[in-house]
Parts: sequence; structure tokens; C-alpha cells
Amino acid sequence: MNHVRKSSGCLAIAAAFFLASAPMAAAFTACQVTDTGGIDDNSFNQTAWKGVEDAKKELGIEGRFLESQAETDYEANINSLIGGQCDVIITVGFLLGDATKNAALANPDQKFSIVDFAYDPMVPNILGQVYATDEAAFLAGYLAAGMSETGVLGVFGGINIPPVTIFMDGFAAGASYYNEQKGTSVTVLGWDPKAREGLFTNNFESLDDGRAFAQNLYDEGADIIVPVAGPVGLGSATLAAELGADKLKIIGVDADLYFSDPEHKQVYLTSITKRMDATVFDVIKSVMGGKFEGGVLEGSLANGGVDLAPFHDLEDAVPAELKQELETIRAGIIDGSISVDNK
Repeated sequence: MNHVRKSSGCLAIAAAFFLASAPMAAAFTACQVTDTGGIDDNSFNQTAWKGVEDAKKELGIEGRFLESQAETDYEANINSLIGGQCDVIITVGFLLGDATKNAALANPDQKFSIVDFAYDPMVPNILGQVYATDEAAFLAGYLAAGMSETGVLGVFGGINIPPVTIFMDGFAAGASYYNEQKGTSVTVLGWDPKAREGLFTNNFESLDDGRAFAQNLYDEGADIIVPVAGPVGLGSATLAAELGADKLKIIGVDADLYFSDPEHKQVYLTSITKRMDATVFDVIKSVMGGKFEGGVLEGSLANGGVDLAPFHDLEDAVPAELKQELETIRAGIIDGSISVDNK
């Protein structure tokens, strides 16, 4: 995705550039610091790392990562990479915002990029990667409302932070828009966009929590659930697989969970995807090409930075009329005629 836009007054990241020589490429190293979910979380850490892996294959760079086991590891992990021949240090997750900023201010010659955080005012040597996931989540909410047989949907998050609640906002808004259009009363449990209160596991690791939260929502009538909690959501998918997709379906987040959680692929109606791999890849290219500047990269429906994954095994279960309505809504979101804001 070479057309992700760069905003906040920053120059557009180059779509492509010519590498002068193979030795130059081999000498470039991208370093990543994960959030506590780990590098193989089937979610945002893993998707961001795929951007580095893609750059290794296509651009000939070196890549390495440090996993954070706890929030107290963030600062230490970042600082351990300073002076370690990292041409760019990529931190993954909103919770690394303070540690990344502190390291960047203390080391103005080191280039940083952070997934899911934007600084105001901007920090000259940090490029933030953010995503209009509420746009894709709006589509998911409309879809879920149109597919639900109980008229009850569920959503829960890992931690009450903006990169999590933006999914919940969009999902609730999409369901509300469905009600407006159809005169229905589909309910969304787990999040109140106006009060900014809802269900949160307060972690991104516990599969047991994912199962328990999904069970509680299912017991309250929800037959489609969106876990916005990284690997925690795999616990929800396990429950859905045991119950059967006819009773409980899951909408994944970040990556296409049909592929990253193949054991439970049959329960995924779709996934709300964030192309962190594409933005990470673009950041690496910008540094290599001498185009790096602090600011923000934003992924949206318009540029492919966020989207809904295919319906895969449930393709035939989604009515053709509903599919067409989703395409009309997508166009309306992109051209601005449909607002995803429901707060």
C-alpha cells in the first residue's frame, strides 16, 4: 500500500525509490519494540512486524525486535536500541507513547516511528502511524446488525485507550446507522460511546478473559461479538467454535483472523483490518530514501489503510442486498456524506 497518506503538514511519503547498491540496503537495520502482546500475537505486533519482514524480503534490510513482557520494559527496551545501529526504531502500541517520546527527545538524531500514536505538537524525529479504524468498524457494525438473529451485539476492549475505543465507537455507530435506516432496534452491549464506558479486560494477553467476556455477552443475547483486545480475542473465538458459528460469530480486529487464527476460521464473519504492515513498510522506505520527517501517517478506507476482510466461509450467509448496502455506505464514508461519529 504505497498510497497511504501523510498528514499534519508532512510531505507525502515516496511511493518508491531506487536503492543505489545492494551493500547500502544490507547495511540498513529496522528495529521494533513490541507491546506486551508479543511478536506473535495474531494482532497488531505481528502485523507491524510483517512490515519489517516484507522490507527484509523486498528491500534487503536487516530487522530485529525486542518483546516487552510488561509495561515496565518499554523504556528499557527502547533505550537498549539507542546507539545500536538501528536506522529506525519502530515502537508498537499506544502505551509506548511516553517512552518513545522521551527517548526521541533525548536522542534527536535517532529516527523513530510509533504505531497507534500521534503527538501534538509533533516531535521532529517521530513519525506516528494512526488509522481511521472507526470507518471500517462502522461497516462492521452495520454488517453485524444486518446479520444478527437475536438483535443483540457485543463488544469489549482490552484497555480503555483511543486505539481500542475507536473500534468500539465505529462499531456502535454502524449498528445505530442500521437502526436508523431500517427502523430496527439492534442493541450493542459493552460500550457506551457518549459515557465512554464499557467492558474492558484490562489486558491484551488473557485468553481466559476473552472466553469469559464473550460468554457473558452471549448469555445476555449477543450472537455476534467484537473483541478489541489482541490475543484476548482468541479466547472468544474458542468459545464460538465450541458453540458453533450458527450461535455465535466473531468479528476480528487488526489482522484478518481467518488466516491468523486458522483453527477457528469458521467463526469469523469478517475482520476490521489495520494495514500496519503497509505503513511500517512505507516508513522504512521513507528512511532509506532520505524522505523521513516527523508527523503522521494515516490509514483510512480511502487509501486502503483500514478495511473489512472478506467473509470467507460465511460469504454465502451474507445477503446480496446487505453486501450492496455496505458498498454504498463505504462510498458515503469516503466522500464524506456519511459520518462515522456517533458520540
